[in-house]
Amino acid sequence: MQSRLSGQSSWLQSYYFGRAIFSIAWVAAAVLFSAQAGPAAFLLVIYPAWDAIANLADARVNGGLKANPSQALNVVVSTITAIAVMVAIGVNTYAVLAVFGVWAILAGVLQLSTGVRRWRHVGAQWAMILSGAQSALAGGYMISRSIGTVAPTILDVAPYAGFGAFYFLLSAIWLVAKAHRSVRA
Repeated sequence: MQSRLSGQSSWLQSYYFGRAIFSIAWVAAAVLFSAQAGPAAFLLVIYPAWDAIANLADARVNGGLKANPSQALNVVVSTITAIAVMVAIGVNTYAVLAVFGVWAILAGVLQLSTGVRRWRHVGAQWAMILSGAQSALAGGYMISRSIGTVAPTILDVAPYAGFGAFYFLLSAIWLVAKAHRSVRA
């Protein structure tokens, strides 16, 4: 059992670092290409698509989709969101931000659920739980901005991705420190 938990913790360290790196790169690209419609649209579609792929990979490593129902649902929600963003891009930026808002709420609640479930087995999930809760709140904010008068841009999504990067990085570092303390004990 201890070996499986150590392997899961090692995977989560790598997984969280990978998610943080992707999100940091995404934010940098969003800032760089914010004035270019084509690249910005691509980035807006790739963000939830990446989330679906990442959740799928993580669930598979940790017992499969059946053993991880919150991640299985997150794969579905994020895939549908990527498609919905493609459709919303053809409508207007308000619709895109509304789609992101709904997704942030759903993905946040599902991430929170995954973090709570993992806490019992792996520990060190407080940052993921906090991130899930903040994601849901950010989703509400995005929805409120989507009905505002100022036209949204990709830069309205960038802080959301930036906070995600922060929480993934914090979780990875926390797990590394926890593993280091375990080895020294």
